[in-house]
Amino acid sequence: MRTGSIMPGAMLGILGGGQLGRMFTMAAQRMGYRVTVLDPDEHSPASNIAERHVRADYLDSAALRELGSSCAAFTTEFENVPADSLKTLAEYGVVSPAASSVAIAQDRILEKQFLADSGFEVVPYAVIQDEKGSWNVKSMFPGARSESSSALLPGILKISRLGYDGKGQQRVSSQPELDEAWAAMDREPCVLEQRVALSSEVSVVVARGFDGEVATFPVSENRHRNGILDISIVPARVAPEIIRKACETAVHIAEKLDYRGVLCVEFFILGDGPDARLLVNEIAPRPHNSGHYTMDACVTSQFEQQARSLCGIPLGSTAMRGTAVMVNLLGDLWREGEPPWQEILRHPNVKLHLYGKLAARPGRKMGHYTVLAETVEAGLQLALEIKEALAASLRPEQRSRHDAHDSAHSAQSA
Repeated sequence: MRTGSIMPGAMLGILGGGQLGRMFTMAAQRMGYRVTVLDPDEHSPASNIAERHVRADYLDSAALRELGSSCAAFTTEFENVPADSLKTLAEYGVVSPAASSVAIAQDRILEKQFLADSGFEVVPYAVIQDEKGSWNVKSMFPGARSESSSALLPGILKISRLGYDGKGQQRVSSQPELDEAWAAMDREPCVLEQRVALSSEVSVVVARGFDGEVATFPVSENRHRNGILDISIVPARVAPEIIRKACETAVHIAEKLDYRGVLCVEFFILGDGPDARLLVNEIAPRPHNSGHYTMDACVTSQFEQQARSLCGIPLGSTAMRGTAVMVNLLGDLWREGEPPWQEILRHPNVKLHLYGKLAARPGRKMGHYTVLAETVEAGLQLALEIKEALAASLRPEQRSRHDAHDSAHSAQSA
């Protein structure tokens, strides 16, 4: 339990040195804080700009002692940090989010069970675990037609732990495909979700302080490609009633978890208009890719909000100035060397963010750009024009592969 606010000048610790850690570090430094990053990668994006880098495994006891003894508070940039590390750091100071929240969010089985048991509507699913060499339905969300895998087909098999950005999951349409897919995942515990016809996908980033203060950011409408977020459109073009319900649900989830920090809740929308169904897809106990627009379009970014919550100071305003469209830049664009940045930089209302990663690989998030505009329509049009111009810089055979990748819209998000 915290005893007071942590003021600028203090050292903050973060587990994870990826792009989210980098953006948190920048936000905290602008506010006058210093940052120590714990990450095993010598060249992680956050460690390159932080005041200190403890290069070690997240479970390294000596590294955790070093971090704990030198920092006033601790946070994380991704949910796959071991929850035990957060428990250890809690012995030294404030930890946000708590290990208990991260433990739920980093395991799809625990996450689904928490959401369903708490009364939040989710996609019909089954938990599949290895028992004597064969798959077995362990539990199913009420409302499914029967406790049989066939009731959930066609579906998506998702590994319970360490899956992200479309990794660790596979679409299946029949029992043989399910058996084969599960075998390919080494019969690790998985969740089988029924595939549903979505009208759209949205997400809400919510911050909750240690004093119970809550603030939600404008709802983002998200488009995915091959399980990776492609474009976020803000404000989301859905019915006001859905916007209200999504924000309320995100806040209720944060309260149910007794969550402190920044949390993203992703939703599926089935149907149109105010009577559309809103299903919780998953929760992320950290700032989120779909909230990157806040760095340019909101009074307070999601990363500054993360620092404010962690340090026990009042949350900032989430008011938005105009509209925003955010587009991810994947490593596919680097096949011919550096992409033609002039296609972005020549537009005065477009903001380019690169993450400082040394190696570009297909599907790897290397950066993003955000288009600021008076209307969503104008912003989306310019965002797509820039996207096409960047793709045109590839050689013809590469462009055809890129276009095929870009057009394969995921039927159900990762």
